[in-house]
Amino acid sequence: MKCPFCKEDHDKVIDSRSSEGGRVIRRRRQCLACARRFTTYEKIAEGFKLNVVKKDGSRLPYDRDKVIAGLQKACYKRPVSVDQIQAIADRVEEDIFREFDKEVSSRFIGESVMRNLKDVDKVAYIRFASVYRQFTDAGDFIEEIRQAIQEPDREHQPGLFGD
Repeated sequence: MKCPFCKEDHDKVIDSRSSEGGRVIRRRRQCLACARRFTTYEKIAEGFKLNVVKKDGSRLPYDRDKVIAGLQKACYKRPVSVDQIQAIADRVEEDIFREFDKEVSSRFIGESVMRNLKDVDKVAYIRFASVYRQFTDAGDFIEEIRQAIQEPDREHQPGLFGD
């Protein structure tokens, strides 16, 4: 791999980690010529295509960025970091790729996002659920809040609820 700084083709891998639900390998490298560090990503080169089947039956290519955009909207002005949003997207993709190989329903994706988001921030979860489930009145909203409050936190995260 050529160093992006000195253009030499002499480096060593310092660290390797799986990312994007195991579909990408992130490698941290150090150039042996100039000693600078850089990151590379490896992903499968095949024409892998996963389609999302929408509620109306139409099909669109799966787009991780849409999942992240939905999470960012739900987490706006909430104490949820970019890393946490990426981790939720990773877990959602792990759920998807464990179960499906060609097509996945938008419902499965939405439910997976909600399940994973609920563990991180219940307010963001309620925001996402209100849009995803298209609440039609305040009663739907109140019922969702009541259920979220009654369900114990799976993992206490300091600072999440003003601790």
